[in-house]
Amino acid sequence: MDNLGFGKVLLVEDDERLATLIAHFLEQHGYEVRAVHRGDLAVAAFLQFQPKVVVLDLMLPGQSGLHVCREIRSVSDTPIVILTAKEDDLDHILGLESGADDYVIKPIKPPVLLARLRALQRRQMPEAGVVSALEFGRLSIDRSCREVRLAGEIIEMTTMEFELLWLLASAAGKTLSRDDILNRMRGIAFDGLNRSVDVYISKLRNKLKDNPREPVCIKTVWGKGYLFNPFAWEL
Repeated sequence: MDNLGFGKVLLVEDDERLATLIAHFLEQHGYEVRAVHRGDLAVAAFLQFQPKVVVLDLMLPGQSGLHVCREIRSVSDTPIVILTAKEDDLDHILGLESGADDYVIKPIKPPVLLARLRALQRRQMPEAGVVSALEFGRLSIDRSCREVRLAGEIIEMTTMEFELLWLLASAAGKTLSRDDILNRMRGIAFDGLNRSVDVYISKLRNKLKDNPREPVCIKTVWGKGYLFNPFAWEL
């Protein structure tokens, strides 16, 4: 059994041969995998199986992967990894906007997918001996229970949204470049084209009630990156 195994994985992939290959590889690393091959069966399978992570193709018969992603996200913050056809497509942007936490580009390399699943799990586990809570006026972030409160109200966040907020808040007052953020969030370098960081920032601003036209809490530093303003949350 792989100690970093998520436990249960729901795999939604219409290519049965590819699904079998992925499932077999993940099972060899300690995961319990259930595969479904149609989008219109995915949500029912999710509710019945209660997986720890969902691996979701976007191109599905019966119901699109984007629709499935939104449906699952409306009832759960379970991590979702989407499978997309091309790096330069809008697919992964639409997937992230629909609530996905990460994406993997086809053709799928099972070891790459496994690495992404492990990275998601590590993000969900509090690190021993490090700061586990941050407070800035009305905003509190507790990593030990992955809870964000704004003026006492719990703000629901996906794994990647929480991790991005924690990353920015931990460097409060400092500008982090897209390259810094992408490298630390997903372990890849920013190539000038990847817009996933911008999508996550936009979703964070919306959830934290930061005016996207004139943001003051998470500021854009043009040509450099993003800055978490520690003074914007005062009571």
